[in-house]
Amino acid sequence: MAVIFPRWTNWIPLVVVGGLALAVPSITFAVLYWFSPEYTDVGYAPKQPVPFSHKLHAGELGLDCRYCHYTVEKAGHAAVPSTETCMGCHTAIRNKSEKLTLVRESYNTGKPVEWIRVHMLPDYAYFNHSVHVAAGVGCATCHGRIDKMTVVRQAKPLSMSWCLDCHRAPNKHLRPREQVTNMAWTGKGYTPSVKETHRSKRVDIQRLRKALLNETAKTPVRMAQKSHGGKMAKEKIERIVVNPPEHCSGCHR
Repeated sequence: MAVIFPRWTNWIPLVVVGGLALAVPSITFAVLYWFSPEYTDVGYAPKQPVPFSHKLHAGELGLDCRYCHYTVEKAGHAAVPSTETCMGCHTAIRNKSEKLTLVRESYNTGKPVEWIRVHMLPDYAYFNHSVHVAAGVGCATCHGRIDKMTVVRQAKPLSMSWCLDCHRAPNKHLRPREQVTNMAWTGKGYTPSVKETHRSKRVDIQRLRKALLNETAKTPVRMAQKSHGGKMAKEKIERIVVNPPEHCSGCHR
């Protein structure tokens, strides 16, 4: 009986199986990387209507982040500065610069400058600036060295896995509260603790934890009351509890 298929066709199943063995991990890697925030979001630097330089203002001039983004310590979002904030300086400094034409027009007409948002999170992800600032998370931790950016770009992926890396090991990313806006802070010689360290065992640690997670938390140092012979005395807590959520409902509410 004549041979229907030539001998080389015996290799076809091996080639197909081998091709799939190489293709599946390659496609998986391509999807995980090229569709991830690390690739799609990092480096995003839109052109703004006014060429505001953070390198000049925050870097060379040393302007504190909170001067413009004045809600970071008391609200869930970091406010975009109003035109009045800009004109607080620019009524006297470079008040005829062509680069500030839109700012002057906004000041005179009341129509806000339409800044383009750089750092964006999905609507289903809950994030509160004040809680993170109170815990000792520095601006540069999430936003990178803004003080060196002429044009602001997204320096971190801000993905769920990136956030969880910090939540699972927060002590690696914390700094003293007074160093939160210090972009050049290196952390040498500083070892934060996420444990409850306080002067009095009678301090209600659970109440402090709830205060940290509460949106209205304003400072990392709390005043607790302690009873001494019927008298209430205020006592300063040395270090606040840092216990970031790792469960889904912590960020997806």
